[in-house]
Amino acid sequence: MLPAMNVSFFTVVKFLLSALVITLVTEAVKRSDKMGALLASLPFVTVISMLWIYHEAPAETRIDKVSTHAQLVFWYVLPTLPMFLVFPWMARQWGFYGALIAGAVLTVGLFVLTRTIAGKYGISL
Repeated sequence: MLPAMNVSFFTVVKFLLSALVITLVTEAVKRSDKMGALLASLPFVTVISMLWIYHEAPAETRIDKVSTHAQLVFWYVLPTLPMFLVFPWMARQWGFYGALIAGAVLTVGLFVLTRTIAGKYGISL
């Protein structure tokens, strides 16, 4: 028997709103590649996450939590960008799933490089 899960109403709202954003983007792509790409490129996940963090963190730490989150997202986005640039070429060469795997490997490698370089400048990632 599975243990009972303690899921709050707020958790369900977060789940539904987050799923709604992904659904809206995928439905927009069906109508317009450009509109879908624009919506996908907007930082919806980050903004929604910042809202959740802000409202769930204790009042005395919420600004620090949201600020740290925003700063780290900036640094974590940088190594993901090249994957989007080379994905079309990789997909044509290795197929969709091959490109996803290669893109993930590329992103991890670039993340390690970003972390190493940032560390030399006193930025802890």
